[in-house]
Amino acid sequence: MTTRASVFLMASILLCLPGRAGALEPHQCAASLESLKVLAADASFPLRWEEASMSDGKPLIISILEKDGLLFLEFVKTREGLWAEGAATICRGSAGLEVRFGHLRMGPAAHWILRLSEGRERIFGMSRQARGHLQLATPGWSGAFVPKPN
Repeated sequence: MTTRASVFLMASILLCLPGRAGALEPHQCAASLESLKVLAADASFPLRWEEASMSDGKPLIISILEKDGLLFLEFVKTREGLWAEGAATICRGSAGLEVRFGHLRMGPAAHWILRLSEGRERIFGMSRQARGHLQLATPGWSGAFVPKPN
């Protein structure tokens, strides 16, 4: 399958799926950097991650920030720019953590098909892997990430 066809398939799947999961108890969710470290049971949980599974030589960089008292994630594609960003809540899910975006804003570097899902609520699965890696996934896409120094 070509890269273009893969992007189209992924975007089509994302547009068809509901973005909302069942409600969780507040103590099972984090909305600040401090509560994220408690939820992850890791006081030194990295806040910047670099994609290690890309095939184009331009890793996606994920930054976890706090803006206006909320967790905020930025996805920046190396040498291309902002792909997406948004305020998020990170919750404990059945298979690890879930990153829940109420509004995911697409950046100028995002493919036009992905931009069609702008503003829709999205949920990404987040799980720690061997050797300190992080797996981030949503239907139609997943990536492996390594901690990146600030």
